[in-house]
Amino acid sequence: MNVTFYGGVREVTGSMHLINTGREMILLDCGLFQGRRKESERKNRVLPFDPKIITNVVLSHAHIDHSGRLPFLTGHGFLGRIVCTRATAGACEYLLLDSANIQESDAQYLNYKTVRSLLYRLKGSDGGRKISNREINEIKKVLKKRGSELDVEKIKQLIDEYQLEEIQPLYTVAEAQKSLDFFEGYPYRHSIGLGEGVTCHFYDAGHILGSAFSVVTVRKNGRTRKIFYTGDIGRFGKPIIKDPTLNFDEEHREVDLLIMESTYGNRFHEPVRDIKGHLKQVLVETVERGGTVVIPSFAFGRTQELIYVLHELYDEGGLPRVPIYIDSPLGTKLTKVFGEHPEVYDRETHQTFLEKGENPFSFRHVSFVTSVEESMALMRETKPHVVIASSGMCEGGRILHHLRYKIHNPRNTILIVGYMAENTLGRRLLESGRTYEESGRQGPAPELKFLNKTYPLHARVLELGGFSAHADKNEILRFLKESNLKIKRIALVHGEEKQSLALAQNLAEAGYAVAVPHVGEMWEIY
Repeated sequence: MNVTFYGGVREVTGSMHLINTGREMILLDCGLFQGRRKESERKNRVLPFDPKIITNVVLSHAHIDHSGRLPFLTGHGFLGRIVCTRATAGACEYLLLDSANIQESDAQYLNYKTVRSLLYRLKGSDGGRKISNREINEIKKVLKKRGSELDVEKIKQLIDEYQLEEIQPLYTVAEAQKSLDFFEGYPYRHSIGLGEGVTCHFYDAGHILGSAFSVVTVRKNGRTRKIFYTGDIGRFGKPIIKDPTLNFDEEHREVDLLIMESTYGNRFHEPVRDIKGHLKQVLVETVERGGTVVIPSFAFGRTQELIYVLHELYDEGGLPRVPIYIDSPLGTKLTKVFGEHPEVYDRETHQTFLEKGENPFSFRHVSFVTSVEESMALMRETKPHVVIASSGMCEGGRILHHLRYKIHNPRNTILIVGYMAENTLGRRLLESGRTYEESGRQGPAPELKFLNKTYPLHARVLELGGFSAHADKNEILRFLKESNLKIKRIALVHGEEKQSLALAQNLAEAGYAVAVPHVGEMWEIY
């Protein structure tokens, strides 16, 4: 029996690990790589095994870096089941379709750029002259219809006519929809058969709605071995969902291999109890300057937590009553998923809202923006407000357009409330803003390029680490020390290399048998 580590190893995205029992091939997560476009594209299009050999997938939670390649897997011969919690299955109905829509849109735009560049060259080759702005606009009109909408059929026709290379999406909306047929949702602490002699149990991981610790038990040749996969470990004391499980059933306490995340393996968050106070301070100071607070946020988990905390703050008073906008169609849909699963809420949420007959995710000052027209009008709004938009790492979506309109104004605040992976716009935004603030905002403002244009970063950039859904170093140690697990060996995954190695050293000094695997490395479980 062995485990091979294929993704989310010495990096954060692309989680994927394969358990080979000798009879069953069980995949733990099948996530999307995110970061540099070309590098991520290359990684995402290659699976290091034939999908037909995979018997089942165990999905820890719905975030795209854990679930985002499932439609690619099911579209290339996988015939097993995708088992997860019920809430995760419900969230994937929206997240995977949204991911597919992004894949299709990106491919269409790249094909548009290819054809547009060719037409520019053909027009300019007439006498070797430079084409005029009028001719450029005429070419663009040929490739579009109804304003800014791409004429996909016309672009495809020209690609075929000139024998150009056509970019294909990683998977289509139709393929993502088909992948949903493979999902089976189960409750926590329920035994799930994964093949001959193999079962899986889910425990609440406290990371996002539906996130699970997965205990895979293999009984073979009179022996029993257990692999415990954390997925992402949540934080303690956060609102809405329950804390990470520490008390496990007796039959699952002896763990042969713990595959554990290490995203914040050598870093610390601000205390959860300080979240509300710091958010209130940011809002008050920004509104007093006459500015807007722009918050890039993951549509699933972080957006709902922000709504929850803002609801509490508005109920408590002391805040300027500026409007709050959720400019994320996906976030709006996923907020409904939260409303459908009150059984996983913590006691505080029941006492604060449910027992009073209130919806935690709806109040008078919050509005959900759905149409493109509403979103565009909001981007141009100059009166103080709060806007929460995705994507969380600023790699796409409506947040880019809000940044485009707000980044140049020093009255505005860009509030970072989540992890920003390496090589993302969010990470560049955070680091550039931090450096500029440390310099006393002296000299020219840093410049950031996105949407094919360079923008000066005059807006304030602040970070509230307390909103992170990942356990920090202390909370990881708390999970290990306070749980009733007896662990033989630990593999650290889902962390940038420095974070994983630093945590490994710390755990080794505490007496744990721990290592950080490399991509493709296989560990035997004796």
